[in-house]
Parts: sequence; C-alpha cells; structure tokens
Amino acid sequence: MDALGNPLKFILTSGAAGDNPQAIPLLEGQQTQEVLADRSYDADATIAYIEEQLEATATIPPKQSRVEPRACDYVAYKERHLVECFIGKLKYFRRIFARFDKYASRFLAFIHFASTFIWLN
Repeated sequence: MDALGNPLKFILTSGAAGDNPQAIPLLEGQQTQEVLADRSYDADATIAYIEEQLEATATIPPKQSRVEPRACDYVAYKERHLVECFIGKLKYFRRIFARFDKYASRFLAFIHFASTFIWLN
C-alpha cells in the first residue's frame, strides 16, 4: 500500500504460508522512506533488507519473544490501518470473500481487477 491506501503489489500464497517470507519480494523495486508492517514481519533479515537495501525506516513492532526489543514509532504505526481498511473493501466483492475461483491465477486476476476498481473510486 502507498501512503494513501492504494495497493501497489500483490503476491498470492497458500493459506498455510507465512507472511514474512513474502516481505522481501514485495519490497523489491519499491522506493520509500518508511515501511509499516505488523509483528509477523519482525525478522532480522527483513529489517536488515529494509534498512540497508531500501535505506528506509522499519516501523515494525517487536514480537513478544524478541530478546532485545526494538524501538518502534507507534504514532507512525497507526497509519497501518489503511491496509486493513483496503482488505475490508476487497471483501465487498462476493467473488473474493467466498473464493469462487478454483484457480489461483483467476483469483489473483480478480483481486487486481477489484483493486483497480477501488483505486478509481
């Protein structure tokens, strides 16, 4: 998502796949000053990629299990709600929330279509 809540990139995975392995492929090619993400993205490799490759600030709350908690700007982190709001908007499309498509490529194509429709509104 960008700062206005518009989608930038999607990667479709299986339901059992974790979020963190997809972080670096999602961030490749992006230019940003700050990356906001939830606790599931709190991994040393992801944070190092954000800070070294993107030269951006990683605003990710530390996991409870972290030995040395990292600092997090919780005022900036409040803007992450835009992602959750966008997911809520996608669920207005019955074809997405009910997952009528058998094939992942068709499901992802409709997510792109719905995202374009939301972006244009």
